[in-house]
Amino acid sequence: MLFNSLDFAIFFPIVFVLYWIVSKNLTLRNGLLLVSSYVFYGWWDWRFLFLIAFSSIVDFIVGQKLYKEENKTKRKRYLMVSLFVNLGLLVYFKYTNFFIETFVDSFRLFGKELEVSTLNIILPVGISFYTFQTLSYTIDIYRKQLEPTKDWLSFFAFVSFFPQLVAGPIERASHLLPQFYKTYKFDYNQVKSGLLLMAFGLFKKMVIADRAAILVNQVYNNPTDYHGYDIVLATVLFAFQIYCDFSGYSDIAIGLGRTMGFDLMKNFDSPYFSKSITEFWRRWHISLSTWFRDYVYIPLGGSRNGKYRTYYNLFIVFLVSGLWHGAAMTFVIWGAIHGLIIVVEKAFTKQRRKLFKSKESLLSYLIGLPITFVIVCLAWVFFRANSLKDSLLILKNLFVSGGHNLYELGLGKIDLKVILLMIALLLVFELIHIKYNAIKLINKAYLPIRYLFYLIVILTLILFREVEVSEFIYFQF
Repeated sequence: MLFNSLDFAIFFPIVFVLYWIVSKNLTLRNGLLLVSSYVFYGWWDWRFLFLIAFSSIVDFIVGQKLYKEENKTKRKRYLMVSLFVNLGLLVYFKYTNFFIETFVDSFRLFGKELEVSTLNIILPVGISFYTFQTLSYTIDIYRKQLEPTKDWLSFFAFVSFFPQLVAGPIERASHLLPQFYKTYKFDYNQVKSGLLLMAFGLFKKMVIADRAAILVNQVYNNPTDYHGYDIVLATVLFAFQIYCDFSGYSDIAIGLGRTMGFDLMKNFDSPYFSKSITEFWRRWHISLSTWFRDYVYIPLGGSRNGKYRTYYNLFIVFLVSGLWHGAAMTFVIWGAIHGLIIVVEKAFTKQRRKLFKSKESLLSYLIGLPITFVIVCLAWVFFRANSLKDSLLILKNLFVSGGHNLYELGLGKIDLKVILLMIALLLVFELIHIKYNAIKLINKAYLPIRYLFYLIVILTLILFREVEVSEFIYFQF
């Protein structure tokens, strides 16, 4: 079920009303959340409900066993069960065909053709997200940083919590699970704040991301036909398409949780105002980058074993991050680009500090911000391209002069002006938010001003939304 669909527009009000009717009874409330979440997920394909239920059962049992067991060898075995089941399912559904294709291609390099076909496997929506979420539960118990829950209903509701089930934020059990043990009182201001955040997320998705997708798809799906500033415009618009699409989903998820009293972690923090790639990853997909930091980078040794080992660990983390995003070499290269740049930034930290004097200096913005954005956009070429061949062709054509009329790239004159205006307004809003917290400013404004703002947001959604309902980009991952 899509947040931007008519189905969800009917589904959520029903769940919201029932939720607050039974909210004082934890068993009924969590039961309702579990059933609602399974309906939400099963709306796409009910067969994959067995996967999420199986993963939940395994990790619930493993958590109990881990906590009771003192023998180190047996504790490792229990942890391996969780890792094998969760990562095994993820690898099978997401990477089987990638490994088959890579195997065939490796033989092709030596002039041998293997008659091996890929399998007809459907990737379950959200498996990359809820797999990492459940793994954090068992790993934290293994590290003795978390006690397991004895309430299976709360645990199952935690794993399948519909606001963030299919595209995050990737919540830690230590943060989200205890919230299923609490009762909440209806708070008008909190509900209003959640609905406003949902509207802002829908604005990003339906007004900016879906409109940008028209031009981006036109150029990137026909890479031989476009050159120069065609590709520049399409790549810049893709940067905002993926940001508005993914951060829009996160805003809706956080807003949904807030309307029911839940606090979900912040997932984006104005990443295109970053002055380095390192800073970009502190602001982009925060729940994933912190997950890799805590469960991959630190176990590899982090920065404890010298600078060269630190560089190696950082690079490996971003390679894995690229592969997490998709089973294709384009994603691996995208991750490698970010990993390489971060290693370079780490190696020249002292020099950068001497040059910029301060992280907030004007020079750091004038130099760091545009360079970072250009690097991010060039890396997005590999992320968006349909194949490695296409990505190399696009980069080649990027430096070929010429291009089409801007209004011949899939968007008409009005739509192109609308999207450029909306992106500009979004950047202004985020700049204000960084300095003054725009949401608080809106809440403190006089009542007529607040309602005028709400009216503008609603009218913008109605007048400028893209009519065709489209999936969120990260549903693919």
